[in-house]
Amino acid sequence: MEIKVLGAGCANCQRLERIAREAAAEMGVEATIDHVTDMRTIMEYPILGTPGLVIDGKVVSSGRVPTKAEVTTWIANAAMSESGA
Repeated sequence: MEIKVLGAGCANCQRLERIAREAAAEMGVEATIDHVTDMRTIMEYPILGTPGLVIDGKVVSSGRVPTKAEVTTWIANAAMSESGA
């Protein structure tokens, strides 16, 4: 699974990265988590504000810091899609 946090590195972006890492670890999901800070790369995604969260190429959140419960749900949904369930 590939998870990307989109944002310049502000406190909210860092908090979202921490939440994503914690959620994936607690679920036992193998995930590559990248923090994308390059604005040109960030602008390739359809987000209106940072921080943004992308799971397996799909934007699931932008402009806010979601709860760990929300991130856990999105990771679980992506994992089910990967397994074909």
